Amino acid sequence: MKIGISADSTCDLPKELIEKYDITIVPLYVNLGEDQYTEAEITYKEIYDFVDKTDVLPKTSARNVEEYKEIFSKLREKYDAVIHFSLSFEISSTGTNALQASKELENVYVIDTKQLSSGSGVLILSAIDKINAGKPLSEILTECENEANRVQSSFIISKLNYLYKGGRCSAVAMFGANLLKLKIRIQLINGKMEATKKYMGPLKNVLPKYVDDIIKEKPPIMKRCFVTSSSPMEGIKEEIIKKVKALGFEEVYSMQAGATICSHCGPETIGILYLSEP
Repeated sequence: MKIGISADSTCDLPKELIEKYDITIVPLYVNLGEDQYTEAEITYKEIYDFVDKTDVLPKTSARNVEEYKEIFSKLREKYDAVIHFSLSFEISSTGTNALQASKELENVYVIDTKQLSSGSGVLILSAIDKINAGKPLSEILTECENEANRVQSSFIISKLNYLYKGGRCSAVAMFGANLLKLKIRIQLINGKMEATKKYMGPLKNVLPKYVDDIIKEKPPIMKRCFVTSSSPMEGIKEEIIKKVKALGFEEVYSMQAGATICSHCGPETIGILYLSEP
């Protein structure tokens, strides 16, 4: 059976892997004021420039059911079955729209990754491993649904102003974090973003502690790991990549988050993402 893979653009996978595995990427929408773009048409820098200039956050929006139906129908002409990997259903309606579209077609399946950014990418690459190993479709689907609960997605957010503007944290929380120079760890738990730890100090000192903590709390399968950030963070990011590689991961990918993720978390957000042990 020939199985095709599609995913929301929020999966933040490297271009070379998207091309290598013929993954169909469905770009979500980002609105800067009255102007609408797909995520493929806009960069993180344009997002931050817009917010700096207007003091208004971009608005992101999902693909609708008919758009997904059209995408899936074209893929079914090429593949015997299609598996679509969606941004967490708890975060966006894009997943439920994709699911509704899939129910109108044969052999199209939607996986709620319960993740965002490269956390979804971790699950996609695990599915491709299973496809290449010749596993049956039913087994691939079951294992992907189980692994969605084991993907470790977490980030350190050094500036809370985007979360505050988006209504995801209070003015008091933002003021306290700024006053105490706190860095907040956000984790995806059951598909929702939760603040799970606070660190005090400069980001360059906090990040190694964060990596040590999360690796201890969520021991990884040493297959692959993503180091994904919302801005280049030169110097700091390279140190985290070195630290992660030293742990023994077979594959380590350095990724820039796309426009949708950057619209919500703002600059200087960075995290590691991998599949944890059962």
